[in-house]
Amino acid sequence: MEDILLIGGGGHCRSVIDSIQATNQFNIVGILDTKDNIGKSILGVEIVGEDKDMALYRKKGIQNAFNTIGSTGDIRLRYKISQLIINEQFHMPNIIDPTAIVSDSTTLGSGIFIGKGAIVNVNASLCDHVIVNSGAIVEHDVTIESYCHIAPGTTISGGVFIGEGTHIGTNSTIIQGVQIGSYCLIGAGSVVVKNIDDNKKAFGNPCKEVGSNE
Repeated sequence: MEDILLIGGGGHCRSVIDSIQATNQFNIVGILDTKDNIGKSILGVEIVGEDKDMALYRKKGIQNAFNTIGSTGDIRLRYKISQLIINEQFHMPNIIDPTAIVSDSTTLGSGIFIGKGAIVNVNASLCDHVIVNSGAIVEHDVTIESYCHIAPGTTISGGVFIGEGTHIGTNSTIIQGVQIGSYCLIGAGSVVVKNIDDNKKAFGNPCKEVGSNE
């Protein structure tokens, strides 16, 4: 069993730990978080240092690391941590909960998390660092670009395109063939029936653009 280091000790970290422990895919050597949290533990895994300690663990021979920073619509911290992991030349595997269903024809990048009960169907494409959270459905021929977060219970119908860094809120529905731009924030419970431009906040049923997400 290979070792892995987790970066970020919040709520998303709990979900990732639970999925890793359920698969026995990796041995978690510890979590890096803020200095104030060193010595605390999450689901039996100790917070052993800060983000700046990545290089130390790489020198110790740890080859795998995973970004356990979640996203609520602002990806800047998640992006920063991923770049630090890349700079230290860690391998970033995909963590897929054993209860998720992922088609063999799905194309997966790296650093992806697919949570409990999620479904990713035929010919879908998930780019690097995507989160598909608990119970979300990603239907056939969907493309989700890097750093997107598909929140719990969301349904994405066939042929949808979602641009980089976009957050789709809990229990949203995206109708077939819709295109959503990059760095958008789609509010929880929205029903998206038409295209959304880049850098937009949008919500409602039907979903409407209500401002910028700069």
